[in-house]
Amino acid sequence: MEKLDIIDRSGQAAAQVDLPENVFSKAANDHLIYEAVVNYRANQRQGTAATKTRAFVRGGGKKPWRQKGTGRARVGSSRSPLWRKGGTVFGPQPRDYSYELPKKAKRSALRAALAGKHASGELVVVSEFEVKEPKTREAVALLKAFKLDSALLVDLHDNANLFLAVRNLPRVKAVDVSGLNIYDVLAHKRLVFSRRAFEAVLEKLK
Repeated sequence: MEKLDIIDRSGQAAAQVDLPENVFSKAANDHLIYEAVVNYRANQRQGTAATKTRAFVRGGGKKPWRQKGTGRARVGSSRSPLWRKGGTVFGPQPRDYSYELPKKAKRSALRAALAGKHASGELVVVSEFEVKEPKTREAVALLKAFKLDSALLVDLHDNANLFLAVRNLPRVKAVDVSGLNIYDVLAHKRLVFSRRAFEAVLEKLK
């Protein structure tokens, strides 16, 4: 079974963790990853875009001119879609863009993404994310210690200082294990787990 070094704050290997074959030995399924990313982005859409049909445009209750005798085309409302300031035809209306992807497909896609990060040398496991205060300077010092720029940091929810400290940093995001998703994994150059978070993810993906 392949192993991965767990590094400490000094950048030295402090221990090793086993990489399960059912997660890291499979070939990447690009189409499944694509489907998972499309699903994630669709589920994030608010779906609040809306235009006014002729029923919702203010005014237009009075018939502009009589039906016959003027020589002009018959018309019943100045809010017809043919008129300036009229209603919109077939414009967007509020809707729900979300849809469900099978749980097995989601897990398989995340496995493929993790395997791809490991194959490219962009998967890092650290002993812990030690942040004493919820301050940006603490997060900057942490990133410098691990030589990170664009990174997704994954830890458990009880490390509140970490999540607060990185909020103002560009190209860096911290998520709880339960909030780990394929879009964030692919959107950042490095994927960095704390040891306990990595073990929790492996247990989840078995």
